[in-house]
Amino acid sequence: MLNITKNSLHGKVDLRQYASGKKVFNDRNQKYFNRFLIIFGILLIIMLFLPWTQTVPGKGYVTTLTPEQRPQTIQSPIPGRIEKWFINEGDHVKKGDTILYISEIKNDYFDPQLVDRTGDQILAKKSSQNSYTSKIQFLNNQIVSLEQERKLKSDQAHNKLQQSQLKFQSDSIELEAAKTNLEIAQRQYERIKTLNEEGLKSTTDMENYRLKFQEAQAKKIAQQNKMLAAKNEIINAKIELNRVDAEYSEKISKAQSDRSSAESSMFQNQVDISKLETSYANYDKRRDLYYILAPQDGYINKAIKGGIGETFKEGEALVGIMPSNYELAVETYIDPINMPLLHLGEKVRVQFDGWPAIVFSGWPNSSYGTFGAEIVAIENFISSNGKYRVLLAPNEDDYQWPKEIKIGSGASTLALLEDVPIWYEIWRQLNGFPPNYYSAENAVNAKDQKK
Repeated sequence: MLNITKNSLHGKVDLRQYASGKKVFNDRNQKYFNRFLIIFGILLIIMLFLPWTQTVPGKGYVTTLTPEQRPQTIQSPIPGRIEKWFINEGDHVKKGDTILYISEIKNDYFDPQLVDRTGDQILAKKSSQNSYTSKIQFLNNQIVSLEQERKLKSDQAHNKLQQSQLKFQSDSIELEAAKTNLEIAQRQYERIKTLNEEGLKSTTDMENYRLKFQEAQAKKIAQQNKMLAAKNEIINAKIELNRVDAEYSEKISKAQSDRSSAESSMFQNQVDISKLETSYANYDKRRDLYYILAPQDGYINKAIKGGIGETFKEGEALVGIMPSNYELAVETYIDPINMPLLHLGEKVRVQFDGWPAIVFSGWPNSSYGTFGAEIVAIENFISSNGKYRVLLAPNEDDYQWPKEIKIGSGASTLALLEDVPIWYEIWRQLNGFPPNYYSAENAVNAKDQKK
């Protein structure tokens, strides 16, 4: 245990007799030190009230502003085999330049005259279509002729029926006259017969009247036969009329059936022509796909498929290309806790990897080597790395971004929020609170005015 005494050393020994004691216990040095502490304290208090810009850090990489400006791969929509390369890696190509030539690997398209043969089939089908059209026209004319002939035959049969009906009426009238003559002859014969029996008329007179009576009977019977014959003619005329209707209905129905068959064949032929024209267009388009063309101006990065004779499937990447015309942007990732603090149009400071910079988080205007940007897009769904993606575009009011920056290089970002006192920022950091949440009205209004 330590043996601590209550005796003071300076009470027994004068420390001022030593050089170090003289320097330490010099009143003048204490006065300077006290002044230093006072000035330092005042400066510290003043610094605590200086403005400090709250920021949201992020880490990302350089990309392009629009999707069509980003590096891409060129694919073939059809399977094939590489036959010839027209470029080398690193070459600059323009839109429409041929990159490579491929050939078919499917036996359905081996025929080099496939497009021409399909065109010949279309011409043959179109000629057949004209034949069907002519046949339908002829059948229409035939149907019209049959309709006219049926009308004439029907009128003729109607006239014959009317004649038979009139003849039947005439025979009926003549039959009534014959009946009247028979009744007269019968009464005369009966009177003569009575007179003969009384002796007033001779037998010769009676025989004459009996002969007349018999002739009247014969005329009546003959007239009845004529009336029945006229009635039979009416029936025959009706039968003829029905026969004419049935005969021409059958002929017209047959012609209409032939026309329907021709129309059905014509429509089927039209379907075949449409299919052949579709096949022709597909074959012609497929023939154009044998040449893989550059979709836009750019540089060939890498030939993914190499060599001659190598086969590939449809949609498989063949070569990579980097567009030569692009606008730089930064794709940064922000923690989910800071997402409510970011809004479209807000200002951001960017530091590029490999570019010398001195960064003061709270005083962005005093930073060196950082460049201005603004938020143009915020992803609403979290990325696979557990953060939210934010797209930044160059701020036109700030310094231009270095042209030496390459797409894909890293970048650190600081999203600028509100200005707060330093004491408040220290208090917030010590307590682990997030930056102040604020409304984005100012940022949105500024963006609208800029547009």
